Amino acid sequence: MRLPTRVLTIFALCCCMALIASFAPSRGPVSAAPPQPAPPSSPAQGYDIHVVAPHLVDGHEMGPYHHYCKVHDPDPQIVCLIYDSTDPNAKLSQVEWIYAKKLVRNQVSLRDWNKNWHDHAIEIAGGRVKVLDLPDDKATEVAKTVATTDGLIYHFYKNGNLPNGKMSVAQAVGHKPMKQDEWKKGAQ
Repeated sequence: MRLPTRVLTIFALCCCMALIASFAPSRGPVSAAPPQPAPPSSPAQGYDIHVVAPHLVDGHEMGPYHHYCKVHDPDPQIVCLIYDSTDPNAKLSQVEWIYAKKLVRNQVSLRDWNKNWHDHAIEIAGGRVKVLDLPDDKATEVAKTVATTDGLIYHFYKNGNLPNGKMSVAQAVGHKPMKQDEWKKGAQ
């Protein structure tokens, strides 16, 4: 009767040791973690072209504003979410729609264009626009592409931290109204 008790005791000890070993950290080679599923896509992904430029708000030069832009269409059609700073908790203060001149100038009257839109070739040539976070050759490529576009900026007003429902159209520093012949050149 003693032999079976010993065998059962040894068997029970082996099971306990195996159980304890299964919870102990591995001392062998580290295996790669299993692949994690990709986060779901969202419309906010891709706003990663970082540009800094001042704007005219109610006739006053303000900024510089940090634009985080996303190309939506190769025409080009670009949207920029604009903040006062690069702080991760900065609040959205403006939105800019950027479209190819050939699109804008064939759909917007010269009167409305002069009031609300601006020519990025003029803004970039003024030296106030800086493309950040890209190598120089890529930043130059972005600037050349954007120079073929017009922009429209909406500025949002707040009372303290609270939006108050008011907005205005901001303008590029250096914007000058165009005459018909000059403006139409960009429509081609």
